[in-house]
Amino acid sequence: MDLEQLKIYAKENHVPIVRDKTLKKLLEISRKEDVKKILEIGTAVGYSTIAMLENNASVIMYTIEKDSERFKLAKQNIEKAGYLRQTRLFNQDALETLQDLVKSGERFDLVFLDGAKGQYIKYLPYLKQLLNKKGIIFADNINLLGYVNSDFVPHKHRSMVNNMKKFIEALKNDNDLETTFFNIDDGFSISQKI
Repeated sequence: MDLEQLKIYAKENHVPIVRDKTLKKLLEISRKEDVKKILEIGTAVGYSTIAMLENNASVIMYTIEKDSERFKLAKQNIEKAGYLRQTRLFNQDALETLQDLVKSGERFDLVFLDGAKGQYIKYLPYLKQLLNKKGIIFADNINLLGYVNSDFVPHKHRSMVNNMKKFIEALKNDNDLETTFFNIDDGFSISQKI
């Protein structure tokens, strides 16, 4: 399945994947910063994983997907695309994986944060430890369909929105990270470790 087919599959099956303008910026950053090792949280069907590997074939990719069905499909898609050898896939909870990666001393040039939105704030301390100097955290969907800046948030989304607001505030006030916020697609932030 090529990227265009994967995009169609994701749309038809209601699988959230990175949006076009956001992906363009992610790939641009990856090229500009000469990224060698990427950590992705939220593999879904492997769309962004494959796009980042196509963008730079020498990259080593670590990617985490908790959902077993999506994980299997992502692995198949990455294998069909020819990138399985340079990809480490984790089918477990992201927080657990991050803790394990910190313990094992892993370091990354780029983290693409696109997993459970309400968990970004919990991931942040671990992500900072996993970043190389000048490393980047690219956090997607920080506007949460506009709810982050809305006066009305449906009850079922309140906890997630409150946690995202905490994450955004944490980025704004973090002296170790230089963050720029983008109001493109569903919003994203790019934070570089100083």
